[in-house]
Amino acid sequence: MRKAFAIMLSALLAGCNMAPPHERPALPTAADYPADFAGDVTIGQRASDIGWRSFFADPQLEALVTQALARNRDLAVAVAQIEEARGLYRVQNADRLPTLAASGDATRTRTPLSTINAGSTGSITANRYSIGVGVSAFEVDFWGRVRNLSEAARSQYLATVEAERAFRLTLVRDVASTYFAAREAAERIALAEATVKSRLDGLRIAQRRLDAGVTSALDYRQSETLLTQAETELAALRLTRAQSDNFLAVLTGGPVSEPLPAALPLAQQTQTPALAAGLPSDLMVKRPDILAAEEQLRAARANIGAARAAFFPSISLTGSLGFASSTLGDLVGDNGLSWSFGPSISLPIFDFGRTKGNLSVAEARGDIAVASYERTVQGAFREVADALAGRRYLADQVEAQERGTLATRRIADLARTRYREGVAGYLEVLDAERNLFSAEQALIQLRRAQADNLVTLYVALGGGLIEG
Repeated sequence: MRKAFAIMLSALLAGCNMAPPHERPALPTAADYPADFAGDVTIGQRASDIGWRSFFADPQLEALVTQALARNRDLAVAVAQIEEARGLYRVQNADRLPTLAASGDATRTRTPLSTINAGSTGSITANRYSIGVGVSAFEVDFWGRVRNLSEAARSQYLATVEAERAFRLTLVRDVASTYFAAREAAERIALAEATVKSRLDGLRIAQRRLDAGVTSALDYRQSETLLTQAETELAALRLTRAQSDNFLAVLTGGPVSEPLPAALPLAQQTQTPALAAGLPSDLMVKRPDILAAEEQLRAARANIGAARAAFFPSISLTGSLGFASSTLGDLVGDNGLSWSFGPSISLPIFDFGRTKGNLSVAEARGDIAVASYERTVQGAFREVADALAGRRYLADQVEAQERGTLATRRIADLARTRYREGVAGYLEVLDAERNLFSAEQALIQLRRAQADNLVTLYVALGGGLIEG
């Protein structure tokens, strides 16, 4: 009866877990996205079901993302950190089981007889052989300390897995954003180059008109101003293009060795599948950064359990079983059987607040993990809400800017006609040309912002993790 009671008590103690139970914090955001720009959250495909190859319409962008995922150095670091965390978890988890070690020993000793009996001469030579297996200081995990440390290491490992997936999404978004910046610069450069050529022709005409006395020096100088404006903008755009290309080379791990496919213009970059916004609660299981934050929270709570267990006695077992003999031939047998077993117990009495301090640290880190998790969720909600607003209002901006650019182009044509007919001065042409150039540049910028925003929405909703 006593033996059965002892077994039941041991099983009960082995099941003790002093870690706080893991509960996902309540959603620290609104239950729905703002209805004025989110619309019907069920219309369209879920971003997580669309592979990034299917989402991107531009074959050149697809090739760049492919290379970035294969050669980006920061991604290689993230992958290596997974292996590091996996190894640490295996090390920590091994402490939950006893470590068996085999040993073998052979010694030959010579002992002077004088050390045994004063006045004796000579010596005794003896051999000793032994083999065995042993367990050294195995902690009996009554209070769950070792188990919680193992759970913490496991959660840290899973957090690195999710962090690597989150970095992949960030890399896809960064490559696309930088690529769109390069495409914007390229289109604005083409526009600026055509404008410079046109204004050079206009300056030559103004020079001939000035030489013929048909126009004034003021008109000529105003033509120069138009030209220098376009030349200044062209130089700035070439600098921006060079910087974007350099950053793109870093993101993709180096220059692309093979010729790239032709790029699509920015106006066609928005031809992507329609995305369903879903609900904010969907982000909890689709966003790897949120999943990583939750694993960090699990680890923090497991460490609290380990810190609480440190207040209780620590029981360790040491034992060995083997054979020992003075002759090698008689080593294994009943006469040579040897064994030892020794439990030990350790209970902190006076540690000057060290154990309590460790618990305070663990509990504070648990509070930090909760706040970090909630902050991550709020950040994800804001990213999606901003991108949803951008999807609606940037489309309106692009449409309005297209109409405005068309109207400005007509004004510029009318101004040139009025000037040639002598109805208006060159200042009217100057203003119209400047307004047209600015409007065309702004339209390109808005198209880039719209394409960039759609990729941001796709990634914010958890898309980009599958090839597809």
